[in-house]
Amino acid sequence: MNTLGEDARNHGTAVGLSVDQITINGGKPLRGRIELKGAKNLVTKAMVAAVLGETPSVLKDVPNISDVRIVRGLLEVHGVRVVEGLEEGELIFDPSNVESAHFADIDAHAGSSRIPILFCGPLLHRLGEAFIPDLGGCRIGDRPIDFHLEVLRKFGAIVEKLPSGIRMSAPNGLKGAKVELPYPSVGATEQVLLTAVRAEGITELKGAAIEPEIMDLINILQKMGAIITVDTDRVIRIEGVERLDGYTHRALFDRNEAASWASAALATDGDIFVGGARQSEMLTFLNVFRKVGGQFEIHDDGIRFWHPGTPLNPVFIETDVHPGFMTDWQQPLVVALTQAHGVSIVHETVYEQRFGFVDALVEMGAEIQVHKDCLGGQACRFGQRNFQHSAIISGPRKLHGADIEVPDLRGGFSHLIAALSAEGPSTVSNVGIIARGYENFIGKLQQLGADFVLEG
Repeated sequence: MNTLGEDARNHGTAVGLSVDQITINGGKPLRGRIELKGAKNLVTKAMVAAVLGETPSVLKDVPNISDVRIVRGLLEVHGVRVVEGLEEGELIFDPSNVESAHFADIDAHAGSSRIPILFCGPLLHRLGEAFIPDLGGCRIGDRPIDFHLEVLRKFGAIVEKLPSGIRMSAPNGLKGAKVELPYPSVGATEQVLLTAVRAEGITELKGAAIEPEIMDLINILQKMGAIITVDTDRVIRIEGVERLDGYTHRALFDRNEAASWASAALATDGDIFVGGARQSEMLTFLNVFRKVGGQFEIHDDGIRFWHPGTPLNPVFIETDVHPGFMTDWQQPLVVALTQAHGVSIVHETVYEQRFGFVDALVEMGAEIQVHKDCLGGQACRFGQRNFQHSAIISGPRKLHGADIEVPDLRGGFSHLIAALSAEGPSTVSNVGIIARGYENFIGKLQQLGADFVLEG
């Protein structure tokens, strides 16, 4: 049965703010269809890009998640008028009255989000100054903002660290710069793009991230009037322009959410049609999904994922930047690998502390060992640094219900999958974190036939 609170009944509300705990009676296959909206990792950055425009922007397929609400609040405290369009998931941004905001207002809206750092370039262009508070985020590894600040300095920004946060100014405007990333960081690449498009002169970025969400952000900036070229060797060149206008854009689908539901289908012996998912952005995941023993069908309007009823196969996975296997894909898939016949190895090379979520799986009966060594593949930047960044998963092992506390966004959804596949009841707390990136996940669980009860 499903017992839903008022927030859960309203599919327009991203559950997680008033509902903190869910009790799941596992062992029931998930079957049915769910629909995706735009990618969290693109939509929030596209919202920031609207600040650069001289005219309003329209973004479609915006998911109703807490990260979007955070960025909307940040836009509004900076004077951007945000209204909902006629289409579900459509937001309109009018930046004609952009203004500076106080530390306290930014801090109140940002919470643990790190998105304020990406406002700096656009605000320096529009206002000549920017303020950001101390920043948080998921506890999955070191995500220092120092590199962001160094990039802004290269463009000519003056950075002052204050007790309450960081103040930046650009009295002489921002100039094009040469930037080389030591690692293809998505966040640092976004920072350069959002800053360089209106900087005077040419910016050359070496070692750039080229994830689909990055390419979609480039599409948006080009619609606004930016001149951006992408070479095959991870070099991006941006010719600064004096003016950018607003955009109208339909966001790229959320491939992380698609992979999460695909893994849920595999772990629960289920059959889920993920509406809106596309093959091209899921290519690497689909190959691994097939190697594990899962089956899928590509349709014009989505991808169907299911467990064929035959034993699952162990695999070796090494996460990497695009076009490699995404780090956000490994956590939900690890749950399914606990049911594979044999030994699987996962080598995490993107975030150094992303295996904290396996403690709960071990408590539920999984056999998973984490190691400091680079297992199964090439030595990575975390080798010899005492980070437990490789995992050995032995299976199959039956999972049983347990009390679990969600540690972070992707790990939290992985815990949901584990609870759904386990025998007996599990109580999962702190589920509000999941609402950061999964729109109406409670309603989708209901659509797929999950047996659960919500508690405030």
